[in-house]
Amino acid sequence: MLDVRRLVLLRDLAAHGTVTAVAELHRVTPSAVSQQLRLLEEETRTRLLERTGRSIHLTAAGRRLAEDTERVLDALDQARSHLHSEPAEPAGPLHLACFPSALVPLAAPLGRALQDTHPGLRLHITEAEPEPAARLLLQRRVDLALTYRYTNLADPTPSGVESLVLGVDPLVAVLRDDHPAARAGGSPVELRELADSEWITAPAHTACGTAVLHACRSAGFAPRVRHTCTDFTAMIALTASCGLPVVLPRMAADRLPPGLVVRPVADPALARTIEVAVRRGATHEPPVAACLEAVRALVPAADGGAPHA
Repeated sequence: MLDVRRLVLLRDLAAHGTVTAVAELHRVTPSAVSQQLRLLEEETRTRLLERTGRSIHLTAAGRRLAEDTERVLDALDQARSHLHSEPAEPAGPLHLACFPSALVPLAAPLGRALQDTHPGLRLHITEAEPEPAARLLLQRRVDLALTYRYTNLADPTPSGVESLVLGVDPLVAVLRDDHPAARAGGSPVELRELADSEWITAPAHTACGTAVLHACRSAGFAPRVRHTCTDFTAMIALTASCGLPVVLPRMAADRLPPGLVVRPVADPALARTIEVAVRRGATHEPPVAACLEAVRALVPAADGGAPHA
């Protein structure tokens, strides 16, 4: 019988290309990975790898087996789901990937909620943006992932992943109270009202940076970007210090220093959906189902009451 753990190493070698990358992924030494792959070749009595100097490549048989491994793992997930078809108290480890700005408003209270309602579950949280989180899901290194998707960007769900929308997190303008657009009453800000300002944005290669740039271009201008960074807290600190506007998700603007105001952005398409991703067919596993139920209860408080979809 083939060892599933060795099959996973072969699958990961096909995906990542080097033994070193696979070793880093599994937190073992490259020599340990190489040894397990050699044992897999012995088990299969088939040459799965071609070694040229320090390089290693999958043979045609190795590539086929790596592809078949995905179907094997899917079948194992389905078998586990069948075992859990009868009601049972969720217990054991539960691994969750979470994007950075949801760690405080979602992941932290989720840990407390599960501790109160399902004390047998042991939640393990890994910080990860949506793209690497999807890879962790498919590699079966996490069971669920809290992710987001900007509504004005095309961002398909990866094959083998189910994504459930929990709510909507609108983007808002954070302004110093002496900025001309920081008028009283909290009325929405048109992006073009900020066209004459210099801006603070996320880098253009990030989802937030791309979404904001697209929205500005749709409003008829290209923002004059002065500062870029990926940390929303740092963006807010820069706004407080230099008075430049920043447009970012509402979830990231809950705790503002004195002298700053939040204004809605008039463009309703400038938002991100908050989602939870799982491997296809895993939603009925008791630990996963318990986590889904708990996180659904938290999202309205985190996103200002946005309805579930």
